[in-house]
Amino acid sequence: MSDPMDLYPIVSAFLAPTGEAIARKEVPDLILGADRNAPGRLKFHIRLSEWDAEKNAAWTDGTTERTDERRRLIMDRLGLTDDAAARIRETFPVFTDRTTVITAPDWTPWYDEDRRRAHHFYWDGYRSLLESRLPAESVADIDAVTTDIVGRLADPSGSEAYQSKGLVVGHVQSGKTANFTGVIAKAIDAGYRLIIVLTGTVEILRSQTQRRLDMELIGRENILGGTGEEDEELPPGVDYVSTDDADWNAGRFVSYGTGFTDAGVPAIRRLTGAKYDYKMLRAGIAALDPRAGNELSDPAKPMWHPDNIHRTEVRIAVVKKNKAVLKKLVDDLRRIKARTAEIPTLIIDDEADQASVNTMNPKRSSDRTAINRLIAELMGRLARAQYVGYTATPFANVFISPEDAEDIFPRDFIVSLSTPKEYRGGRAYHDFEQLTSEEKKNPEVSNECAFVRDLRGDDDVDPEQVDDELLAALDAFVLTGAIKLWRAFVKPELAGSFRHHTMLVHESVRQADHAELGERIRRLWQLAGYGSPASMNRLRSLFDEDFAVVSASRKWEEDLPQPGSFDDVASFVGELLDLVMASGADPVVIVNGDKDQQYTQVDFQRDRVWRILVGGTKLSRGFTLEGLTVTYFKRRASQADALMQMGRWFGYRPGYSDLVRLYMAREIKGPRGAVYDLYDAFGAIMQDEEQFRDQLATFARIDEDGRPAVKPIDVPPLVFQQLPWLRPTGRNKMYNAKLEFSGIGGELQDFPRQPDRGDGRTNRRHFALVRPWFERDLFGPAEEFEYQDPSGNRKRKFGGRVAVISAEEILGVLEGFEWMEKFDFTPTLEMIRRAMAEGKLEDWAILLPLLKETPEKTVDGIRIPMLRRTRRPDRGGFSGSSFRQRGAIETIAGKPAPEGENSASDDAALAYRTSTRGAMLLTFAADPKGDAERTPSRMPEVMAAEDTATIFSLALPYQAAPKGRIAFSVKRMDRSNDPVVEVD
Repeated sequence: MSDPMDLYPIVSAFLAPTGEAIARKEVPDLILGADRNAPGRLKFHIRLSEWDAEKNAAWTDGTTERTDERRRLIMDRLGLTDDAAARIRETFPVFTDRTTVITAPDWTPWYDEDRRRAHHFYWDGYRSLLESRLPAESVADIDAVTTDIVGRLADPSGSEAYQSKGLVVGHVQSGKTANFTGVIAKAIDAGYRLIIVLTGTVEILRSQTQRRLDMELIGRENILGGTGEEDEELPPGVDYVSTDDADWNAGRFVSYGTGFTDAGVPAIRRLTGAKYDYKMLRAGIAALDPRAGNELSDPAKPMWHPDNIHRTEVRIAVVKKNKAVLKKLVDDLRRIKARTAEIPTLIIDDEADQASVNTMNPKRSSDRTAINRLIAELMGRLARAQYVGYTATPFANVFISPEDAEDIFPRDFIVSLSTPKEYRGGRAYHDFEQLTSEEKKNPEVSNECAFVRDLRGDDDVDPEQVDDELLAALDAFVLTGAIKLWRAFVKPELAGSFRHHTMLVHESVRQADHAELGERIRRLWQLAGYGSPASMNRLRSLFDEDFAVVSASRKWEEDLPQPGSFDDVASFVGELLDLVMASGADPVVIVNGDKDQQYTQVDFQRDRVWRILVGGTKLSRGFTLEGLTVTYFKRRASQADALMQMGRWFGYRPGYSDLVRLYMAREIKGPRGAVYDLYDAFGAIMQDEEQFRDQLATFARIDEDGRPAVKPIDVPPLVFQQLPWLRPTGRNKMYNAKLEFSGIGGELQDFPRQPDRGDGRTNRRHFALVRPWFERDLFGPAEEFEYQDPSGNRKRKFGGRVAVISAEEILGVLEGFEWMEKFDFTPTLEMIRRAMAEGKLEDWAILLPLLKETPEKTVDGIRIPMLRRTRRPDRGGFSGSSFRQRGAIETIAGKPAPEGENSASDDAALAYRTSTRGAMLLTFAADPKGDAERTPSRMPEVMAAEDTATIFSLALPYQAAPKGRIAFSVKRMDRSNDPVVEVD
């Protein structure tokens, strides 16, 4: 990547041969005046994003990446005026990245600017591909974080052998493969010569990963092995050539051109293929041994020596986590002539929480599970091997014992990846803030209202209701497919996003159930009579009542065409049916085993797939379901990581994010007669995951000397289990678990986890703690505060009264609250005490919201507003606070507006702000006994304190913990009396 340089002389020199001239002030117009999709404009945006993200290049002059200071430096180096810089900043704002990196303190940087500039062939090829597919910020983000990861591996040409072990935490369907492909590209350029990619446990995932690497990184020339495609000596059965692959024929596989190895670039040998896993000695032992092939320039020197390493070919194996397959690889490593200790090796473990973790109880056995033992043996034979685990569900990995030297605990680094704004995860489909009854019905505000459709049918009670619900999902599949086809017709450039259109039906892991469910879908498909007048009337109603309303309220993508009526899309229903039935008269594909014929029907690379997919485990982890738009989900799991991996609807939905629909079971039967809400369960584990990532971000702070404040080995298992029936991971992965809950200051935190109501004594005790504030008439008159509605379109107002109370009094009140089992409020109390002792917290502003729809009640003689906030029967406590009050609370607490945005404009909230003032949101909720009516408007005017829950949320003063503050103890066998490790 070139440094930013003055644009004017570069442009002038470019125009000189044409005789044209340009004024310096006109240079910005070449960028900003161009069409949004103009290649030059896109290239400038990509380079600008990369300069923003650069960490340690000499030209950065000590500025921090992705800051206003860095952007000003870039604009100065480009020779742009303040006015031009402001215009560029408005068009291309600085991207705020939330990637978190925790690293070992003895890490020595080696992957510097000079190393990256010396060898960058494979990264350049992969980056070019990314630039053609992703927004500029996403390309820059992948570039920056992959540099971080490779830089934390050992120097492949270093004289001292060192093994690093790290963990990269992504999100479900968020692009982990793109990230580790970038890591592999840069690792190859840096000198790693053996790449082992461990995929999941099934062939469908392994072959998908192999193909992506072949297509996006390894490339045509390496696949052909240097032989021309038309050469008569080309071996039969060569991947993609022999199968008449559509992407291969269309030139979508990356190509480096003939003779690229003549410039000193290493060729890549594939040890596995699209249709075959690793097989012992398949291509002869030389395929794995650079010494046997006489590749070293100086055989007297080790392979890792700089004179040899960049002239040696690269080996790549994409391997299932299967005992027999891994054993073949380990056995071959025993037999090769090369000293395996001299081979710089990178092991990428995709889905690292699956199969890789040792699940043997260490208290009962010294044995290891088969896959874990083989990974340990790989690491043992390859002294220069680096291990990087990738997962979206890291709970099993953080429970690994750091004392187990052979295991894969991420002792050297933990990276928590951010997600691009285009990613649709938990927050896209759940309402994590408290909403009013009216807001819950508004698809503009409520994600649940917009995208989730309830499944409440029970085959044991009313099978016809189940049929009706499944038919509704099929109708949605048909209608959304027709809308996609209409959009592609109106805007042809969207056609690439609509190559596939799928529906997932996931109800069971049993193959017999899949067969039965497939027959049921086929029967309903026939009964639906798609194309008949009756079916068109159903689709018209679905369009008018659902999709037209939601799409109009969710305009996430610019210039996305929206049909004016069902008549616009009706003519495309026939084309959809042709696509669905193109493979025969069967709209259903059952994927639940290793039968090749099943996977050929879901070969997203070879064909267009417009089908309904029925399956279980094979479709619930790692495997990407292209074009997934409608999900019918009724599968319960007892582990949070397993359930989250089933969320195949998370990910990127370009051109159809408004069409996604989740048909979710809201009353699924569990053990001992229990009934569970699967949608609510997904919401709970997504919040747990967000909390986990927030904790990691706090631990990632760097001390003034540039070293990390906390080592990965000292990060405790930061997993909180909201749902009693939903463990974070399997019991056999939690032998070393020590659950802790730590509060983080500086922003609004909810504390709704109050114990069960019982006889109401806890409610009475809590109300008595805050009652004096009303008796002393501490709350001022009603005022109006502002908030931004979720759509971001406009600001609204809400009423509230405020009391200012000393920190000492508030601390005494908070110390009197009681909590549900497993919830620890102590760290928050301790943080408050420390802020007070340091003079950073003197008082609190208590905001009592007065909402129009909230009636007032008299409780023990005190008049208070009474909300409806129902207890959560599955996890205890209440739901979180409303988004409406968050802005006011955080403004009072002094939290600055995000960089690049205007500062807070809520005058009422600003009037209460001081540097030593915290903010509390105080609410009351009706909490009657048993199944009594909980709607406040229907409850008596005079209520007992036993029937009133007192709920609060807190925000510490910003200056008391500007980067977050957390304290925890580390208790391990090798550290019996560790002090508290504090991050500030």
